[in-house]
Amino acid sequence: MKFSAGVLLFRRTSGIEVLLGHMGGPLWARKDLKAWSIPKGEYDPEAEAAQAAARREFTEELGLPVPDGEWIELGEVRYGSGRSKKEVTVWAVEANLDTAQVNPGTFEMEWPPRSGRMQQFPEIDRAEWFDTATAHEKLGVGQRPYLDRLAEHLATR
Repeated sequence: MKFSAGVLLFRRTSGIEVLLGHMGGPLWARKDLKAWSIPKGEYDPEAEAAQAAARREFTEELGLPVPDGEWIELGEVRYGSGRSKKEVTVWAVEANLDTAQVNPGTFEMEWPPRSGRMQQFPEIDRAEWFDTATAHEKLGVGQRPYLDRLAEHLATR
């Protein structure tokens, strides 16, 4: 099983908006629905605490530190199957972030496939704010429960 941790920024406008990143690289370039993600990444739970990993991965993906604010624990979600089984832990932080300031980190992969050429691509190619209904469509199924958990948390405050 792989472990990931991340931070879901949210802000209050006429409703609630969340910040998502569009996955970078050639495999996602022409996709929109289910091609967005909460800023998150993998970590080794024996070597790093989930919250520290969430903070690190947010900074790696967006090139910016997590804004100051209360960290609201949204818990874990497990999804995937076989070798791609994943447990993701997410916190929400209420803050505004100017998406024009995003300077994503990069990753390297062989592209085109079987070409022997390694190329660098951005971790995310853009970040945008979405209302929760739109975010629900943009996120992959495994990350959608965090939107419901955030709404439940905000409804009880």
